[in-house]
Amino acid sequence: MSGNDNEGLDAAESDVDPEQAEEAPENVDTAAETDEPAESPAEAEEAEAESDGPDLDEDVMSDEEADLLIPVEDYLGAGVHIGTQQNTADMKRFIHRVRTDGLYVLDVSMTDSRIRTAADFLSNYEPEQILVASSRQYGRFPAEKFATAVGARARTGRFIPGTLTNPKYDGYIEPDVVVVTDPIGDSQAVKEAITVGIPVIAMCDSNNTTSNVDLVVPTNNKGRKALSVVYWLLANETLDRRGAEPSYSLEDFETDI
Repeated sequence: MSGNDNEGLDAAESDVDPEQAEEAPENVDTAAETDEPAESPAEAEEAEAESDGPDLDEDVMSDEEADLLIPVEDYLGAGVHIGTQQNTADMKRFIHRVRTDGLYVLDVSMTDSRIRTAADFLSNYEPEQILVASSRQYGRFPAEKFATAVGARARTGRFIPGTLTNPKYDGYIEPDVVVVTDPIGDSQAVKEAITVGIPVIAMCDSNNTTSNVDLVVPTNNKGRKALSVVYWLLANETLDRRGAEPSYSLEDFETDI
């Protein structure tokens, strides 16, 4: 627990066990045996996590009249709503339904709302005091682009132990808030943020536990297009809250295959 009491943040209850960071959570409700790995050379999980075909399932949110940042079709086209076949108790409130193929569908209206809340929160910090971390291959480019857009710092790829906790390490930094792509793949960054008592904003899929996350942004956090959309919207909304003119397009955040 970071100890942050800001309104709109999700309460955290216990620390991540770094030795179990890659294992499936104990409170999974479906039959899947293990968590997806933080990364594979080809990011094979994208085939399951991302919807590229023309047959888009439109039942993705409880409030069909929601005023979204982008058309719901754009969220669907990027597969932002596509969860995994695992459902943790922590993420139940963000899940709209389960499909016949066993994949959980995240509520897009809640994703949209949490992007706005995260932007509100981040706009209270000096840009250079924001750190974004991503170990996932498909999260690295949009995370770095987000950092460039809002003036934050980025640590992508392997998060070096001691980055937030060891002043003797040459790469030591002292941010005020951390944004991560996946609490599982970025467990080291989350653990260190909790240790030094700074809040964590995390992109969370249906299979994530959120006890160490202060603000959840529910989304497919494995798909290339989904991560590009979420980081793009978060960057532009943060700039807007600062009174700056958002000037980035989605194409600026898209990772080449």
